[in-house]
Parts: sequence; C-alpha cells; structure tokens
Amino acid sequence: MRSLYQMYNSLQGAGMGGPTTGLPEWRDGFTPQQTDLGRYLFFDPVLSRDGSVSCATCHHPDKGFADGRAVSVGIDGHTVTRSAPTLWNVGFLKTLFWDARSTTLEDQATGPLYSSHEMGNNPQQLLETLNAIPLYRKLFAEAFPGDDEIVLDEIYSALTAFQVSLVSLNSRYDQYAHGYHEALTEPEIEGMNIFRSFVARCAECHTPPLFTNGQIAVIGTPEPEGMAFDPGAQVPMNEPTQRGGFKIPTLRNIELTAPYMHSGRFETLRETVAFYTGGRGHAVPEGEELVLHWHIWEPNLTNDELDRLVDFMKTLTDDSFKPKTPERLPSGLALVHDNPPLARGHDDGEKTDE
Repeated sequence: MRSLYQMYNSLQGAGMGGPTTGLPEWRDGFTPQQTDLGRYLFFDPVLSRDGSVSCATCHHPDKGFADGRAVSVGIDGHTVTRSAPTLWNVGFLKTLFWDARSTTLEDQATGPLYSSHEMGNNPQQLLETLNAIPLYRKLFAEAFPGDDEIVLDEIYSALTAFQVSLVSLNSRYDQYAHGYHEALTEPEIEGMNIFRSFVARCAECHTPPLFTNGQIAVIGTPEPEGMAFDPGAQVPMNEPTQRGGFKIPTLRNIELTAPYMHSGRFETLRETVAFYTGGRGHAVPEGEELVLHWHIWEPNLTNDELDRLVDFMKTLTDDSFKPKTPERLPSGLALVHDNPPLARGHDDGEKTDE
C-alpha cells in the first residue's frame, strides 16, 4: 500500500481527524501468490458445505463488498439478524464483526465458514474438499511453499491476504484532503464542515481518514419491525453497559452499501442521518435502559444541513482497487452472483455476521 496519508504525522484518534490525519497501522506482508489465492477462495462457493454460497455472496464487490440486503442470507436460505458490513479498508481494523468479538481476520474467517446459517462447513470437510482439487493443491504450494497438504491456517491466511488488499483511499474527498480543492463542490464542502462541526459531531466517531474510530457505540438504533432487540456487544463483552452497542462502521463507499445500520433498518442515507437529529434515545424500545453514547444528543440539524451531509458522504466513494472477479474457479464450480433465495420459515435469529 502507498498513500499520501502515510506521510502525515498526526494520528487518527487525536481529535476530529482533519484532512492531513495519518493512518493507523495496517496488516501487510503477504505475497502476491497468497493474495491471489485468497481472491480465488473468496469467490469460490466450494468453501461452503454444499457449494451454494461463497464469501462474495454476502460481500459483493459491486455492492461495496456488502450484499444489498437488510440482513444476510446464507446456506439453505437461512437468514441472520445483522447486515453484511463492507470489507473496504478492513486491514486497518483492530476488531471485526458488528459486536467486535474477533480481533484478527484469520479468526473472523472461521465465523462464517463454520456457521450453520452462513456457509455451513466444518474444518474436516473443508480440508478434504480443497485437498482433493489438484489446482488448489498447486496454488497453495506456490503460496505456502514447503507444505505437502493444505492446512487450515493457510486457508485463513490466504483469505486475510486478499481482504487486506481492499484499500479505498482515493475518493474525491481524499483528493481534496491532499490539496486539490476543486475535487469537491461547494455543497459538498459545506457538508464536510457540518460533518466536522461541534454541532453535528459526526467526525468524532466517523473519524477521517478511515471514517471510523473503530470503537463500540450504543446509539439506540431501532430494529426493523418484528425483529427482536439485538444486545450487540453486551454478549461477547459480558458487559451490561454495552447492551445495544455496535462497532462504528466506516463511511467509505457508504453510498454503495444500503440499507444501513447493523440490521439494515434504514433504506437511504437521508433516513440514516435524520436518525441522529431525532433526539437522544428517541428510538430506544420501551423497557430497555441503554447507556447511550455521549455523542448522541439533539443537534437539531435542518433539512438542508442533512442534505449536505449526504452530499458529503457520497464523496467518499472509491472502488478503484476493486478486484477482478475470476472468470473460472479452481474448483470448477460456477460463480455465485446473487444472494441465495430466502427460505420460508428460516428466520433463525442467529447473531452472526461476516
């Protein structure tokens, strides 16, 4: 990775994150062979129990590495209760999943691979399947010389190598931040100023240049009608004050990843930004006592200001490093281009997400 942000001395996390704020540490050190192997694995439904879903099913490159659904659908039409987060810039993150229960991409990979509602596989079957494919044996030998057979750690490492190559840091906003003032229009600059203001306070959580501070926040987002309240980070952290808390998502490529929030509650960016000016705790379900994040208050933004915020967030779109989808897969299986159909009666409520 090469970026002008690497030249800036100020560090993310110190203040509001101005245009010349530097980047935190990121994962690196993988070979091209490992990265490209990970690309094939990412798109190959052979990783699932029955060859019906791939990583790209829920993280489609054309959909901002999300899937366009409110909540994702996995093997056999099973639904989960959270939306698929984007994978752009995932190599910079210190915690993974909406509830921050994982701290490495290698560990994160085991979640969807072995979830009965996502890819439905198990370690033994996964190894037997990949080791029985001559082309994968060849690709793994090139990526990880010295091993006679494919092992689990190599699978997780290759998937990680591919994901950390998904860097998005060359949007129109970035061009503006690096000195090209004409990259943004006046309404977009107005939106940026609102975003960074001490009234809206968006940048205190969605801190540039990653547009997330990587922390957990309890904001009181409403669940979709009929969906049970999601306790979020309370479960893995075993901490009551984190009930209803979720990891602050990046806003990079946000216009490509609708619907929004952990459960896809809001269809549009305009609905999403309007939530934050609706009043502190206005959507908390009756009977829930949540410890809301102190940034959640009543900024009383006007309709025009909300529109300008949306204008600004759309300047964060950059998929110039979008990887090429393989034309053929080593397994010989067909690419899975769309989400699997939703099976009737399969609203299983398992708290999983990629």
